[in-house]
Amino acid sequence: MSWPNIIPEKTLKWLLEPEDPGVRYLALKQLSGLSENDPEIISALEIAHREGPIKTVLDAMHLDGYWVDDGPGYNPKYRSAVWSLILLAQLGASAEFDSRINKACQRYLNFVLSANGQISSTGPPSGTSDCLQGNILASLLDLGYLDPRLDKAFEWLARSVTGEGVSPMKDKNAALRYYAGKIGPDFQCGSNNKLACAWGAVKVMLAFSKLPEDKRTPLIHRAIQKGIDFLFSTDPADAGYPNGWNLNPNGNWWKFGFPVFYVSDILQITEVLVKLGYARDLRLNRSIQLIRDKQDPDGKWQLGYGYSGKTWVEFGPKKEPNKWVTLRAYQVLKHTL
Repeated sequence: MSWPNIIPEKTLKWLLEPEDPGVRYLALKQLSGLSENDPEIISALEIAHREGPIKTVLDAMHLDGYWVDDGPGYNPKYRSAVWSLILLAQLGASAEFDSRINKACQRYLNFVLSANGQISSTGPPSGTSDCLQGNILASLLDLGYLDPRLDKAFEWLARSVTGEGVSPMKDKNAALRYYAGKIGPDFQCGSNNKLACAWGAVKVMLAFSKLPEDKRTPLIHRAIQKGIDFLFSTDPADAGYPNGWNLNPNGNWWKFGFPVFYVSDILQITEVLVKLGYARDLRLNRSIQLIRDKQDPDGKWQLGYGYSGKTWVEFGPKKEPNKWVTLRAYQVLKHTL
């Protein structure tokens, strides 16, 4: 195995402990350098689905393919379909391995995906938003869910960023327009005082970063460039993005968390920009250093932001070393070697 030399031996043993099969599988998959077809990876995948938190989330699913309540799946937070699918993706679940995931993804899209590609929190396209659309598309790709309708969803995502072919919200007769939530191009959001929302931008760029290159149309490339320009419009380590009605950045930017729902952190900004090819960009230097500075003497990172008691699985107490956050950090830092 070719583990990154930034991981201390004792930390590596901690991540690979068999009593945490979910973390162990992702550590092997993301950090070991082994092929996904390697028998050790396949075995870890099977155990993670059979014994780990993936099993807990899937066992909570209704036989018809939804969680808690049927329909658009946004509420209740954070146990309905939206959050369960995002969580499954971050846990490394595979639609190829478990057919229930395919069923859940298909049922979810049947409720929320409009003819023009908007993914909605309510059903109609007016419920679209950057953070929801980006999060879900990134998650569906990570889950390995294949659906030709996703092409239209990515097209809307790109158009919503660039503004190409999208009419203002007031033009209610237009075939394609903005709404009160997704209010305009360049990541403008009704929930952020109609300003550009960096949390939404990170989720949009996360989805684009996972989209295979052969799926990136010229429109999508233009949207990606707009996103890169926006995320680098300030030093990401300062998170000096528009913050609704507040003058100061949201403090959650500096609280590394797991799972990562619509709240973003600087670790996720860095992850996105690294995946898009900016690991060596000098504008990321302070963000990478910030990540390193949060590492404790044992080579671990604490949980800063979590959802204890709110979702299907407990991921550890805040302000204590956390395997999931540590795994997130090493997955980013390995690209900076």
